[in-house]
Amino acid sequence: MESCDCIETQWPADELLMKYQYLSDFFIALAYFSIPLELIYFVQKSAFFPYRWVLMQFGAFIVLCGATHLINLWTFTMHSKTVAVVMTVAKISTAFVSCLTALLLVHIIPDLLSVKTRELFLKNRAEELDREMTLVLTQEEIGRHVRMLTHEIRSTLDRHTILRTTLVELGGTLGLEECALWMPSRTGLNLQLSHTLNRQMPVGSTIPINLPIVNQVFNSKGAIRIPHNCPLAGIRPPAGRYVPPEVVAVRVPLLHHSNFQINDWPELPAKIYAIMVLMLPIGSARTWHDHELELVDVVADQVAVALSHAAILEESMRARDQLMEQNVALDLARREAEAAIHARNDFLAVMNHEMRTPMHTIIALSSLLLETELTPEQRVMVETVLKSGNLLATLINDVLDLSRLEDGSMELDIGTFNLHAVFREVINLVKPITSVKKLSMSLILAPDLPVYAVGDEKRLIQVILNIVGNAVKFTKEGYVSITASIVKPESLRDWRTPEFHPVSSDDHFYLRVQVKDSGCGISPQEIPLLFTKFVQSQSGPSRSNVGTGLGLAISKRFVNLMKGHILIESEGLDKGCTATFIMRLGLCNDLNEESGQLIVART
Repeated sequence: MESCDCIETQWPADELLMKYQYLSDFFIALAYFSIPLELIYFVQKSAFFPYRWVLMQFGAFIVLCGATHLINLWTFTMHSKTVAVVMTVAKISTAFVSCLTALLLVHIIPDLLSVKTRELFLKNRAEELDREMTLVLTQEEIGRHVRMLTHEIRSTLDRHTILRTTLVELGGTLGLEECALWMPSRTGLNLQLSHTLNRQMPVGSTIPINLPIVNQVFNSKGAIRIPHNCPLAGIRPPAGRYVPPEVVAVRVPLLHHSNFQINDWPELPAKIYAIMVLMLPIGSARTWHDHELELVDVVADQVAVALSHAAILEESMRARDQLMEQNVALDLARREAEAAIHARNDFLAVMNHEMRTPMHTIIALSSLLLETELTPEQRVMVETVLKSGNLLATLINDVLDLSRLEDGSMELDIGTFNLHAVFREVINLVKPITSVKKLSMSLILAPDLPVYAVGDEKRLIQVILNIVGNAVKFTKEGYVSITASIVKPESLRDWRTPEFHPVSSDDHFYLRVQVKDSGCGISPQEIPLLFTKFVQSQSGPSRSNVGTGLGLAISKRFVNLMKGHILIESEGLDKGCTATFIMRLGLCNDLNEESGQLIVART
């Protein structure tokens, strides 16, 4: 065999060292050949992999490096020129491929970095989505707990049950060591511990309401952390070393504070709060999370709403009980009133039948007795008997009329009558008295006053006669005048009062009657009392006049019954008096005659 020209001389070598190099080249070549196989497997299994051609080039570089080391195994012994040529070609190919791979990596690395950046962005986005998903799940969990607590709290309308259920449910849901509720005390100056979960704090203990920590909780809209050793927490530290728990407090608005009293509390200001204190287990490293504080805030609001509903229910039940008591009392009073009315009606019936008949007999016999020959003393006594009988008969009639007016049994006797004749009849009735007292009596009827009208003639005569009779009775000298006219539609508004609202129409008119006298008059302070039954003026000469005090009271009721209004005016004592009333009467156009002149009657 021909030797290689590149090896001029043979140099001695350590056989062991050569052996190690030989084995190293063998394993290096084996490793280089296995790497491309693994890369090919990876590319086949990957669904997506960019730069496949770069990977193939990198695989070729590795294969050539392995071939170089493999060929180098034959250089450790005597070798031919062919081995040297192959070795040279392998090294040149490896150098070329390695340089080309290095140049391509210069362009690929920025793309790989951008991919890495996008990967980091996607990773951060995925983490944000995880956090948002966790928040959504937390909110759903909070909502579930809130719905559960709301259902438990609102399942009853007893305020003590509501508060106890709230503490139990919060303690079970949040795993609390203690949960307590401080309510405003009786005086409103302290907070009183009314409910606890595990009774680690004595119920009934009080703290001042003006403490800084209390004001801090009152001024906070949500739950806040408070020191574990503050008066609101009230922790009794165990013996030895321990880890203090985290404590939060939240205010609970008392929307209807008058119903949250422990015993007999007085009224408190409109804005008042209770305080709910929640404590985590002692000795644990657990802390309050935001979603737990949100749950506490929501539950506090729900408790306030539930307590307000319970308060409204209690108020309505109290009002119902009071209303039932009032209804019972009213029913009893109604029965008593009905019994009294029946008794009065029976009495009036007896009086009407048993007293009016003998009274009329006395009056008739006295009148007949006056027509016989009597001595002056006898005539005076008989006249006194006749006068007393007439007064008593008038009283009986007035009482009967008043009773029928008050119980609503009085009905108007509506019919057509001569209106002018009514006033002339009144003049004729009072004429004897005015003649004796030497008073001037005048009657003025307006030209447009209808001759005929539709209404209750008897009651109209009674009203006019009562008013004119009072004018004559309280006038010693001077005059008494009667003026009758129609109230113009534009003047009706002057008569409007809270109780009287006249309305004009084509089928009726309002009669206005004014009676003026120059009598003793009346003080303005006593005018409102004139229409009160059994009440008479206590000023001036009227005290010497005999009367029952029913005339004007009955007249006012008759006027009101005929949809009218009456008033009395006087400037004072000894200045006369003016009584005016209006009432609604129907028109009778078929019988009325035109009257174009002013009718004046004087006596």
